[in-house]
Amino acid sequence: MTPDPFIPSAPKKPPSSRPFALTLGVTGLGVALLVGSALALSMNSSSDTIAPGVQVGGTDLSGLNRADALSRLQAAAGAVPNVVVRAGASNWTVPASQLGWMIDTQAELDAAFEASSGRSVLQKVESMLGQSEKQSLPIVQKIDAAQAKAALKTLTATLNTAPQNASIYFDKTSLRYAVKPGAAGVQVDVDSAVQAWAQHPEQRTLTLAQSQADPLYSSAKLQALVDQGNILTRPLNVRLGDSGPVFTLTAPQVANLFWVRTNGIELDRAAIAVKVKQIAAAVDQPAENARYALKGSTFVKVAEKAGVVSDPAQISKLLTAAVTDPKTTTLVLTPKPSLPTLTLANLPEAAKLTLIATGKSTYYHSSAARRVNVSNAAGKINGAVVAPGDNFSFLDTLGGISPENGFVTGLIISAGRTVDGLGGGVCQVSTTTFRALYQAGLPVVERNQHAYRVGYYEPQVGFEAAVYDPGKDLKMKNDTGGPILIKTINDNAHSTLTVQVWGLPQTRKVSVSPATILSETAHPAPKYIPSAALPKGQMKQVDWAADGFNLYITRTIRDGQKVQTDKVTTEYKPWQAVYEVGE
Repeated sequence: MTPDPFIPSAPKKPPSSRPFALTLGVTGLGVALLVGSALALSMNSSSDTIAPGVQVGGTDLSGLNRADALSRLQAAAGAVPNVVVRAGASNWTVPASQLGWMIDTQAELDAAFEASSGRSVLQKVESMLGQSEKQSLPIVQKIDAAQAKAALKTLTATLNTAPQNASIYFDKTSLRYAVKPGAAGVQVDVDSAVQAWAQHPEQRTLTLAQSQADPLYSSAKLQALVDQGNILTRPLNVRLGDSGPVFTLTAPQVANLFWVRTNGIELDRAAIAVKVKQIAAAVDQPAENARYALKGSTFVKVAEKAGVVSDPAQISKLLTAAVTDPKTTTLVLTPKPSLPTLTLANLPEAAKLTLIATGKSTYYHSSAARRVNVSNAAGKINGAVVAPGDNFSFLDTLGGISPENGFVTGLIISAGRTVDGLGGGVCQVSTTTFRALYQAGLPVVERNQHAYRVGYYEPQVGFEAAVYDPGKDLKMKNDTGGPILIKTINDNAHSTLTVQVWGLPQTRKVSVSPATILSETAHPAPKYIPSAALPKGQMKQVDWAADGFNLYITRTIRDGQKVQTDKVTTEYKPWQAVYEVGE
């Protein structure tokens, strides 16, 4: 064909230019399509899958949804590593999970999804073309601090030692206060180790520091207080007036009136109160009432005598101040006159007295020491006179239970046990005296029972009175209208004791019922106590069983048309037998 003369021909291009233009066109169109697809994907695709190439600790999570990715991470967690725990010279190898270590798969999953959503458009295009690099995320480890702390505390518990405070004691050999040294303790620092591991859970060796725990009270800190206490530990004299009797408190007795505490010197108010009574009993010269005394086998009258006594309030005040004042070595008490309440003029002739009431008891099988105390106590109250309206006090009449007053060691009830103690057997006399005064109709001011049923006071169960010096007395009021005379008859050969109450003739009649037992409790099983004092295998009974009882005794007093009744109640504890066994 002949070319159209009006249309010029297009210039010819090199043969290679067409294919090149065609390649560019196709590639540009592909890129555009891929970019568009990536944009569309970023806008429309689901966020529930992880982008290609995302790994956690080498575990590929590409294209997985949350549940599948979590399962794969949990499956890839692998074995629990061991951790070496060191504290001082001790070390342990334990599973990390025991100490609160774990892999936080949830945190790893969140990091994988965050990495997927944070990719740029170009990165997403590259992922679609398979040209993107793998993105590896680290394994996430974490520590349960509470579990780690509890486990480490248990693991190292035997390494901890509490500090021992120095203490103050009274040395009975030197009779001075002294310091017992304390000791520092050891404390393992678990908290710091847990804090460090929580910050670096990839660690596989935990080193726990040990520190010295100092005591609150050291020897040096207490020595100054001990020195102060020893200055106060000195004899102290107490005198009634300028020329009266002197009572001396020994250094240990003064030391017993205060404590050396870690916070200073502290007075023992209860001990001071007891010592006030002892001082008064020692220095007082109370008036003596007109009384009867035996002359041969006949009672004759003895005139009254005035006396002087101390003021307990003054003793307490002066003694309290003196205890903490080392310069004070002597207390001078102001004497007070003491006048008799029964004069010779008001004391009837002994021949005019009549027997009002009698109390009896037996003490078969008593030890020699117990018999000494029964005889001594009976002799001291024999001939005692109680003025009308006055109270009879057994302990006051006795003059106290002490070696100086003639009493020896025998079995007594103390601190829930039957043990050797000063004055065992005195209660035989107080019980018999109570029976006489109670049958005479005298009102009871103070009466105490024994802890358990005592065989010496049978068969009149519950009809007894216990005394203990100081603290437990027998007191009865003389309401007979005249003086009464107490007379004792002790027959050691037949183990019988009789107490008689003599006075002016009485119109009242008194009857005392046998005990009414409300309940009975069986005694507990025997108790066995190891004893180094006995040969191995040898056994010795030191306390005896007794059933418990709840009972009462009724007294009826008839005086003309007037009738009155009262009760004495007793509740005996069940008592167990006790044996010492040689070891």
